[in-house]
Amino acid sequence: MTIDRDTFRGLQDTAGADFVVELVDAFLEEAPIMFESMRSGIAERDADKFRRAAHSLKSNANTFGATSLAALAKELELSGLQAALDKPDALGPARAEYERVAATLKEMCK
Repeated sequence: MTIDRDTFRGLQDTAGADFVVELVDAFLEEAPIMFESMRSGIAERDADKFRRAAHSLKSNANTFGATSLAALAKELELSGLQAALDKPDALGPARAEYERVAATLKEMCK
């Protein structure tokens, strides 16, 4: 399941459906920036930059009930820069899951 529907509905109940649409829009704009920060953190060997971006992605994904994406981001955050350096496509699984999450969130906000 890409999005935990109960978590998403709870967010809508708490924050209001219109505001959730705004939150989703912001997430869809910011997540690619987080991936770019992780990528550049790898390229620059900047462990703190990498960790902060992974942490932000994890937190934002959890907000919407994107539990698989949050778990992948948590793994990146906790594994750290060296693990990402050792794995050629370290961001690939999280990027692919983000694409599924983005499509689902767009559909849910219609």
